[in-house]
Amino acid sequence: MLNVHLVPHTHDDVGWLKTVDQYFYGDRNDIQHAGVQYILDSVVDQLLKNPDRRFIYVETAFFYRWWKQQTDDMQNTVKQLVNEGRLEFVNGGWCMSDEATTHYSAVIDQMTMGLRFLNDTFGHCGRPRVAWHIDPFGHAREHASMFAQMGYDGFFFGRLDYQDRNRRMVAREQEMLWRASESLTPPMADLFTGILPNGYNPPEGFCWDQSCDDPPIRDDPDLEDYNVDDVVTRFLHIAHGQALVYKTNHIIMTMGSDFQYENANLWYKNLDKLIRYVNQMQSNGSEVNVLYSTPSCYLQELHRVNLTWPLKGDDFFPYADSAHDFWTGYFTSRPALKRYERISNSYLQTCKQLEVLGGPISRKGPFGAGDSETLKKAMAVAQHHDAVSGTEKQHVANDYARKLANGWAHCQVPTMCTNIPKCTMSPLMMTYQCWKGVVLSLDSFVSRFLGLDFLRVTFDRETGLLSSLSNLETQQTVKLFIPVISQFLVSALTPFSCLIPPPPPSLPQNSVVQEVRQWFSPWVSQVVRLYTDSRALELEWTVGPVPIGDDLGKEVISRLDSSINSSGVFYTDSNGREVLQRRKDYRPTWNLRQSEPIAGNYYPINSRAYIKDDKDQLTVVTDRSQGGGSIQDGSLEIMLHRRLLYDDVRGVGEPLNETSDIYPEGLVVRGRHLLSLSPPAMAADTHRPLAQEVVLQPLITFTDGELHPSPAPQFSGLQAVLPPAVHLLTVSQWDQDTVLLRLEHQYQASESKEHSQPVTVNLQKLFSTLDMLGVSEMNLSANQWKDEMTRLDWKAESGTHHTGVTNQLCLLSPLGCVKTADLL
Repeated sequence: MLNVHLVPHTHDDVGWLKTVDQYFYGDRNDIQHAGVQYILDSVVDQLLKNPDRRFIYVETAFFYRWWKQQTDDMQNTVKQLVNEGRLEFVNGGWCMSDEATTHYSAVIDQMTMGLRFLNDTFGHCGRPRVAWHIDPFGHAREHASMFAQMGYDGFFFGRLDYQDRNRRMVAREQEMLWRASESLTPPMADLFTGILPNGYNPPEGFCWDQSCDDPPIRDDPDLEDYNVDDVVTRFLHIAHGQALVYKTNHIIMTMGSDFQYENANLWYKNLDKLIRYVNQMQSNGSEVNVLYSTPSCYLQELHRVNLTWPLKGDDFFPYADSAHDFWTGYFTSRPALKRYERISNSYLQTCKQLEVLGGPISRKGPFGAGDSETLKKAMAVAQHHDAVSGTEKQHVANDYARKLANGWAHCQVPTMCTNIPKCTMSPLMMTYQCWKGVVLSLDSFVSRFLGLDFLRVTFDRETGLLSSLSNLETQQTVKLFIPVISQFLVSALTPFSCLIPPPPPSLPQNSVVQEVRQWFSPWVSQVVRLYTDSRALELEWTVGPVPIGDDLGKEVISRLDSSINSSGVFYTDSNGREVLQRRKDYRPTWNLRQSEPIAGNYYPINSRAYIKDDKDQLTVVTDRSQGGGSIQDGSLEIMLHRRLLYDDVRGVGEPLNETSDIYPEGLVVRGRHLLSLSPPAMAADTHRPLAQEVVLQPLITFTDGELHPSPAPQFSGLQAVLPPAVHLLTVSQWDQDTVLLRLEHQYQASESKEHSQPVTVNLQKLFSTLDMLGVSEMNLSANQWKDEMTRLDWKAESGTHHTGVTNQLCLLSPLGCVKTADLL
């Protein structure tokens, strides 16, 4: 039999065309008709009418709101549906996060928040077994690694490059085993991954929501327009066609779409009929069996087939849905929001740590106990694939920022205010102006930590632009050819000139920092800055307001052209953690037909990117998620800002043309890039900690008060400095007497000769103010004890088979999965 698993579902964006609040209540239906509270009301009502019916739900941010409004009787009813496997939670994070522009620490937090609520509310029956990212615009390897470490058995998504999909359909490789980490021993980061056949929509002609135009099943032969025979014939044709591009006698169909099931009766009444009439054809020799199902039950049946699956080791970026439609600009879209999200993540970690170290009084601020909760929820919503990604309407982006600001206010409890005993202001920095045709008084500057020379930066006397960067410790020098800020105009690249007034007659000097200020246009400038004790060069860029008087949108980039022989290869991080190799005009899993030489070579950069040859590695650390690539050998470019005048016809319905009350002429954005130069074997020891420092920057607070004599009071929550390879990722109050602690080894396997080795940490001697009475290890998302975590075992086509514990999903949802198995 060909078993067709029908999965009723709704895809509810946690903000997109409307704000998260508007979507939940069903407000502003003039923008989009959608009301999540009514979807959940209607689905529960319809599930109770037929025990065969199933439904899956994803976004805990919405379900949490709905749950709080229900009566005890309704809550007990829903718990029964969950226990029976008829209502199944998949993914289960606070939202369905973006995979290109998110940092792994924020993703872990938002997943933990959603999964904890499901655990506390429904127990093990509410724990999702399947990751479900049906809408994000490309898929990151680090996300798959996190899902595996969170205990998921499988991962399903809908979007991938159109060329990749076409090849996989022919080769029947739309389901695979994703080996999502080079550092973790298989199968720790192995994740079964499936590509859904219709994105996340139903097959053509089989949409029965109130928002759909497809005709219902008309099954009374005495009435006009009886169409059962036509419906069955079309469905069998679609099912057989889909089976040709998948490996097993089980196929899955998503029966739902964006904000559907507000009137669930429409869907279920027609699905009941579809199942009945298609299965009746078995008496006439049909070998198609249709059933209500869920992703976990479908996954279990794939596992039972016991096949080998193709192995994948890279990621699914960049994503294009046609030859000239690459979804890579959003890696940079809304750069101000991306920066605000990044520093909000840092601020949240500080707030959570102080709540632990400060004790109960620190959790009883002016807004009541648990003051970090507001910022936790705002940050969790900001990870949504239409939030930090920048792919939402402007009023929704404003709402995300407002929620973050409100979270900041709630985190400002008394423990955040520290008397600063001494605050000295440095004199004006040593400044050399960029001025074409004027000889600079000094053509380079050098950094020095205890008399040692670190870096030398040299400028061209004619142009005033950077010309070389030298690492004086390792005796390395690379030429930097016009590291300029440029703009895309359609497909042309137009470099700016260096245009500023003449330098002042005298320049103050400072032993702490030196800088050169460059103006490339009235709306583009850059400060080249070198701190005395730093092994990194800082480029502080300011862009905006981007002019649109010529009726052209613009995408502004910073490009570094070096003497490094990179041979078309460059490297980018995956969600701020492991690094992947990229190659120009190349994809590891198919023969690429490149149609967009720039957009088709752009990748997400969450924290760092680099180019290298046998001798030199030039690394750029970013202060937010951005897009970038290496379009020419020895070149590394990063997009800084973009302003567009036309909608991209991908659903938002408005161009990316940001303004504000402060900047009515267009948004002005400022950011930093840090450059380091090292031998490749030593580079990670510099850029890895540097990237972490930028992501989790120290929080400096001030308060009114008298100056105290030196020495200044100091406090550290740790007894001693952690080893360089170890990063304290999470310190958060879990309950009254329990703390959630995450320590991570932050170096990739073989990344650093010294620091990639295993490290031992004494937890008993870790904190200075906490008494550790016991430790229990959990999975990454803290919703399951580590020693109880079992995952389905899969075989890769390479022949490698890793013995593991096979978990029977029907133990979690007895009625649902057992009944499904009996039907097959």
